[in-house]
Amino acid sequence: MIGIKKEQLALLEQQSQLGQLDLFYGDETGVSELAYVPYGWQQKGENIAIPAQHGKQLNCFGILSRNNDFFSKTTTKAIDAAFIVEFFEDFSLQLQKQTVVVLDNARIHIAQKIKERLPYWQKRGLYLFYLPPYCPHLNSIERLWKEIKARYIKPEDYTTFDDLHYATTNCLKQVGKSIKIKFNKYS
Repeated sequence: MIGIKKEQLALLEQQSQLGQLDLFYGDETGVSELAYVPYGWQQKGENIAIPAQHGKQLNCFGILSRNNDFFSKTTTKAIDAAFIVEFFEDFSLQLQKQTVVVLDNARIHIAQKIKERLPYWQKRGLYLFYLPPYCPHLNSIERLWKEIKARYIKPEDYTTFDDLHYATTNCLKQVGKSIKIKFNKYS
């Protein structure tokens, strides 16, 4: 199954490179007041702390192409299937050519509400391609979420939720402009 999906994805990538369709990778992420710390080190005897509090979270659903075309929507509420439907309703109305969005198999991506809208989106040229389970490495948007959290949102942005919200939305506005992900053939 994984091998077949990889081959299908490679064909979609090829069609995208030839300009035959637009290809996006989609997923959601959350940025919370609990700071993102992927790793760290300190001198012996040195105390390092990032002031953070538990509580509010900004959730984002986005889609990213390998050309760094990016569309996103944020909320402080949980992202559910209705949120995804609303996103794709808006997105499908502005398509210029056939478009495929690659998604994982999260419950909200395969919910009944999504399945019910698929025929309408397909008439508009929007198709969803689902990755096999446990293959986040095949979803290129994961790299963007990591970069935003690790490089662009600074530790001091976690001081208050307002600061975090501002920093995050500012980063999202810069994707494709000053924030660009450089993809290689295999990422």
